Amino acid sequence: MSLGDEPGYGDGPRGDDGGYGGSGQTRTRLPDRPGDVYGGARRGRGSSSRSLVTVVGVVVLLIAAIAFANRGDDAASSGDGGGDKAKTSPTAASGDHPVTTKSAGIPSGFPHTEEGAQSAAANYAVALGSADMFDKSRRDRILATVIAPAKVPEFEATLDQAYTQQFNKNVGLNENGSAPQGYTFVSRTSPIGTKTTRSSDNTATVEVWCGGLLGLAGENSTNPVTSSWFTITMKLEWTGGDWKIVSHSQKDGPAPVPGDDRASSADDIAKAVEEYGGFTYAR
Repeated sequence: MSLGDEPGYGDGPRGDDGGYGGSGQTRTRLPDRPGDVYGGARRGRGSSSRSLVTVVGVVVLLIAAIAFANRGDDAASSGDGGGDKAKTSPTAASGDHPVTTKSAGIPSGFPHTEEGAQSAAANYAVALGSADMFDKSRRDRILATVIAPAKVPEFEATLDQAYTQQFNKNVGLNENGSAPQGYTFVSRTSPIGTKTTRSSDNTATVEVWCGGLLGLAGENSTNPVTSSWFTITMKLEWTGGDWKIVSHSQKDGPAPVPGDDRASSADDIAKAVEEYGGFTYAR
């Protein structure tokens, strides 16, 4: 779905029909205590011995991964840099450092390379999936930063029709996009990986696989924070010394099998959103 199509999150810009937040089926669990829509009964687990084996296996894998990463860093620093750069798969990190500059709080100044386009797409996905998109003035600043200048008016007009006062009310917000007193609005997109499906010297089409959070954290919230999985496709062009978006679409998935984690309380979700910041993503 492109931004010119009808948006979705129910009737808004994020949801089953595409948009910036994606959607996914969720499981309904009975609360541990009255009034806590986030609490859920945990299903029975396997034996303690099997759990111990799993934990030990994970720890061993982590130790091995850390040792391998450290060995790679040492090898790279000890060389003269005269050899060819190791080729990477679509999901492997390139080893390039993230950008150090920002525009309107969004990473900018990406390399004029395929990896640079992937880094730009990942960071732009985060910005377009943020809670700031629900505020008109903040949304316009984001669009002016990540969209190709010639396409900004089109994107603004399309999103102004999507992020309406009625849509804000539908997701539990005030008409101006702010959260009601006593509640924390959560809208976050976290890239899992990127790949380039088409590229030339000055254009690139990049897919970004993402996990998302969307909802209103609060004791009596009727729109609790839920997770979703989706893939965003961006067509980028090199303009003004950086990669910018010229078109955007989204589809559901790939979605993993839900785990057996117990849902956190509304207070824990709100606290996590306030305390944990985001990342600058680099290919």
